[in-house]
Amino acid sequence: MNTTASPYIRWFSDLGIADVASVGGKNASLGEMYRELSAQGVRVPNGFAVTADAYRHVLDEGDGWLALHKVLQGMDVADVADLARRAHLAREIVYGLPLPDDLSGAILDAYRQLQAQYGEQMTVAVRSSATAEDLPTASFAGQHETYLNLSGSARLLDAVKRCYASLFTDRAIRYRADRGFDHLKVYLSAGVMKMVRSDLASSGVMFTLDTETGFRDVVFITGAYGLGENVVQGTVDPDEFHVFKPTFLRGHRTVLRRSLGAKEVRMVYASAAGRETTRNVPTPDADRARYCLDDGEILQLADYALAVERHYSNRAGMDMPMDLEWAKDGVDGQLYIVQARPETVAARKAVNVIEEYVLEQRGEIRARGRAVGSKLATGVARVVRDVSELPQFRPGEVLVADTTTPDWGTVMKTAAAVVTNRGGRTCHSAIVARETGIPAVVGCGNATERIRTGEAVTVSCAEGDVGLAYAGTLPYRVTHTDLATFDRPSTRLMLNLGNPDLAFRSRFLPADGVGLARIEFIVAEHIRVHPMALVHPERIPDKSVVEEILRLAQHHARPEDYFVRTLSEGVGTIAAAFYPRPVIVRMSDFKTNEYASLLGGRWFEPEEANPMIGFRGASRYTHPAYREGFALECRAMKRVREDMGLDNVRLMIPFCRRIPEAEAVLAGMAEEGLVRGKNGLEVYVMCEIPNNVLQVDAFSRLFDGFSIGSNDLTQLVLGVDRDSETVAFDFDERDEGVKTMIRMAIKGARNNRRHCGICGQAPSDYPDFAEFLVEQGIDSISLNPDTLVATTRRVLEAERRLTSPGTRPGTA
Repeated sequence: MNTTASPYIRWFSDLGIADVASVGGKNASLGEMYRELSAQGVRVPNGFAVTADAYRHVLDEGDGWLALHKVLQGMDVADVADLARRAHLAREIVYGLPLPDDLSGAILDAYRQLQAQYGEQMTVAVRSSATAEDLPTASFAGQHETYLNLSGSARLLDAVKRCYASLFTDRAIRYRADRGFDHLKVYLSAGVMKMVRSDLASSGVMFTLDTETGFRDVVFITGAYGLGENVVQGTVDPDEFHVFKPTFLRGHRTVLRRSLGAKEVRMVYASAAGRETTRNVPTPDADRARYCLDDGEILQLADYALAVERHYSNRAGMDMPMDLEWAKDGVDGQLYIVQARPETVAARKAVNVIEEYVLEQRGEIRARGRAVGSKLATGVARVVRDVSELPQFRPGEVLVADTTTPDWGTVMKTAAAVVTNRGGRTCHSAIVARETGIPAVVGCGNATERIRTGEAVTVSCAEGDVGLAYAGTLPYRVTHTDLATFDRPSTRLMLNLGNPDLAFRSRFLPADGVGLARIEFIVAEHIRVHPMALVHPERIPDKSVVEEILRLAQHHARPEDYFVRTLSEGVGTIAAAFYPRPVIVRMSDFKTNEYASLLGGRWFEPEEANPMIGFRGASRYTHPAYREGFALECRAMKRVREDMGLDNVRLMIPFCRRIPEAEAVLAGMAEEGLVRGKNGLEVYVMCEIPNNVLQVDAFSRLFDGFSIGSNDLTQLVLGVDRDSETVAFDFDERDEGVKTMIRMAIKGARNNRRHCGICGQAPSDYPDFAEFLVEQGIDSISLNPDTLVATTRRVLEAERRLTSPGTRPGTA
């Protein structure tokens, strides 16, 4: 047991959240976790806090209060030069004060006890913990200093003094001023804890919600090799992982989705002038190409995060999303939680009001990176290459930089937007952007080269996880919808969605689920390889193509496993976002020319004169030329439903021409473990070929529902190739012949007690077409996200115009 007689030392085992006034938010939280959660398997390094009373004791004994008051009195924090001068003087005052003998003796006594627990080879981290820190309304993240991998009495005592002085960094002073804290009434406690040797392994940050959307059903983990400073400050583009809480807690221990970061450098320890310091070294290519955590470690961190969130939520009597730092020790191989605080930005987002930014025109893309937030902004760019150039920055400009640090916070708060070369979505630039409500695009790689000072740019974070900086001032609009006053129609309105990057932010829309989840985007943008090329790379004569395929599929036992995992995580992300609402996933519907454009595809696809009505959809699934590729799709869907536990997924077969074809496809799915009716699996069919309508009774015996594909149905009813510009004027879903077929389809499905929806483009494009569908008694209409709100209003009007719900076709 750790014991120290001094009133200035408190061991983690004796601390809890109620001790913030004594040891600051960070130390109180570490003590709370060490004391309460260690028994639950959450590993927290032991240590002790040098209390806030010790800080006051130092200033009392050295007469520091009056000197600080004189330096800070009358300060204008908006004056960057004045702020820097006064902050420097304040730090010199505090650092120059000696530690009283009783305090230094107590610190060293506790240090020796910690050595006795972990061994003489132990090094320590000394971390600042302010008494106004990690509150639900103010995190103070990154405002004060931390000193790592220290050994020896002299260096430990010096680090404590430096932590005290960091209470008066420029950024900390500005942060307190902005939030109304008295500089001389915020005290600092120094935490001394066992150093987790992540310099030899990896580290990062995780949240118990999605930081961009506020979606609370996921754990979001970021990480890179080496010390965590690189992730926090945005020096590297980290790996990202999501774990879906509801199914994870039911025992489905799988990673929902992941994104490989560049992880260009890793921070390690080095010696300079006889002092231990840190430096960044290049990350070996082999390490950059793999994730810094394996699946078991990701899931262990998710366990930690949920235990911490559950504990703090129970204490608070309300949901308490958490922001945590983790580190893997390269010596003992264990994962540790080294910090936890309430998440203070995304958790406060108003979910009852939908704010949508829509770019009305696109331009030349100057930079591309990871989007922070979902807003748009325009402004004149200013490229800042060094901290010395910050005074030139003007409010309302777009800040473009290699990366930012906490010292830049004052300027960032006045920026219209931020664009950086480096960093991930948990870096300093991202944190400040979220707090101030401005869009940021981080990890662009070459933004400072592609964007010039003085040119107008439009920064867009409204197009999914990928953020874009466009040349010029582009028009956009902002809409606000208050869901508390938003009526919902009896007709179910669903979404058309294929991009997993849009899923979390789309889930807040007033939709009844996803009526069409296309997998083509995932295959083309994320997988990029033809499925058959992964099954049979030996059939490809071009060795460079084979090498590229094997590079993409590396770190998988077999190349085809890359397809299954990537597709399942893309579909799983969409399914998780809307869980438990239904998500109807359409199996692949590429045409041969589109398949041929995938990596390796031209060696597996025939050349067709008219691919639109050729070898596509259901006809491929049991054909020898693609049977093995369809099996991979089935395995991915089985993984989503069974391994991930996302049983809200329903499957849909496209372009199914004939009954024998449908029977063969269902049999092929069953061979891969996807049996209609087993474990609640529903299988739908696209109603997009006239034969689907004419034989609606026969198709109803094989499928659980229909989804009208108005694009292909129009094409085949009118005999118009919808890809032909020459006859495009004849393509009109509102033609009476097409509408007659739709009437027949809806009536036929209703007579057979089968669901009937529509997922074509027409309801999104034509208000009168949506009204026609309501009049026919359609069960559901699936729309593009940007038209959902407007179409909902039109559907409500159409329903009100009908005499009563009971007389509407299909409601009896």
